[in-house]
Amino acid sequence: MSDPVNHPAHYTGGKLECIDAIEAAVEKLSGPEAFLTGQCLKYLWRWKAKGGGEDLAKCAWYLERLRTRQGVREQQAVKP
Repeated sequence: MSDPVNHPAHYTGGKLECIDAIEAAVEKLSGPEAFLTGQCLKYLWRWKAKGGGEDLAKCAWYLERLRTRQGVREQQAVKP
């Protein structure tokens, strides 16, 4: 039986729970970079079991925001 608060079915498929995978993936990141990466992973993880195309669109939104932030950071690093 699924626990919709602590272990929702759309996050617990397979051998690893989504939250554990996200925590491992963002361990060496911080701030917005960690948050945005985690959001991308969350929506990719659950898209088939919960939100379908809407979750893929949300993932794309967070990914684009991450790419934009990264681009700004890379441009700042190049400046003398």
